[in-house]
Amino acid sequence: MQCLPGLVLALSSLLGALALLQLSLHLRVPSRYGKHEERPCPPRGRLPARCAWFLQELPSFLVPALLLALRSPPRLEPLGCRLLCCLFCWHYFYRTFIYPFFTRGRPFPLQLLFFGMLFCIYNGFLQGYYLIYCAEYPNNWCTDIRFTSGLLLFLLGMGINIHSDLLLRQLRKPGEVTYKIPQGGLFTYVSGANYFGEIVEWFGFAIATWSLPAFAFAFFTLCCIGPRAYHHHRYYLKTFTDYPKSRKALIPFVF
Repeated sequence: MQCLPGLVLALSSLLGALALLQLSLHLRVPSRYGKHEERPCPPRGRLPARCAWFLQELPSFLVPALLLALRSPPRLEPLGCRLLCCLFCWHYFYRTFIYPFFTRGRPFPLQLLFFGMLFCIYNGFLQGYYLIYCAEYPNNWCTDIRFTSGLLLFLLGMGINIHSDLLLRQLRKPGEVTYKIPQGGLFTYVSGANYFGEIVEWFGFAIATWSLPAFAFAFFTLCCIGPRAYHHHRYYLKTFTDYPKSRKALIPFVF
C-alpha cells in the first residue's frame, strides 16, 4: 500500500460532508437513544451497553494497528509521528477496553451500533492511513508550537472527558437506569462536560497533527456530539425544576 494524496483528500472531504449532514439531522431532533428515546426498542433490537460500546469502538483501535502491521517496513518516523499515532490509539484503547466495562448505560439499539461501527472503521482507516503511509514531519516536530499546544489540549480534553464519565457513573447505583442531575467537575458550568472534553481533545489532536484528516474528524465530532449536549441541556431543564439555570449547554459561560 502506498500513499495516495487524492484518497486522503476525498475521504477527508466526505467526512466533512458527513459532519454537516449530522448537524442538519440532529440540530433540532436528537439522535434517538438513551434519554432521548421516544419508546424503548424491543429486547431483540438492542445489545447491553457494555457489549455495544466495546464492539462500536473496537475498529478505531484495530484498523490503525492492522494498517501498521501491513506496512513493510514499518513507518512511523520521526518521533512526532509515532507519538501522534499513539495518541489516537490511546484514546480508543480507553474507549474499547476500559470505558465499556464501567459504563452503566441503557441497552443500545443495534441500528445505531451498526452505523457507529461503520464510522469507526472509516475514521480509523483515514487517520491511520494518513499517519502511517502519508504523514511527513520534520525531526523537530515534537518541539513545534503546533505539536506542543495540540498535545496539551488533547491531554486536557481527555482528562475532562474521563473525569466527567466518572462523575456520570457515580450518579447511578448498580442496576439503576433513572437519570439524575450531574454534579461536580465541569458539570458545574455545562450540561455536556463529557462532550466538551472530547471536542477539545480532538481539536487538540488536529492541531498536533496539523492535517486535513484530523481537522475533518474534529469538525465531525463537534457537529455530532455538540447538538447532543444541547439536547441534553434542554432535557435537564425540562425534567428537573431545580436544575441550575446558570449552566450552559456545551461551552462554559458562552453556550
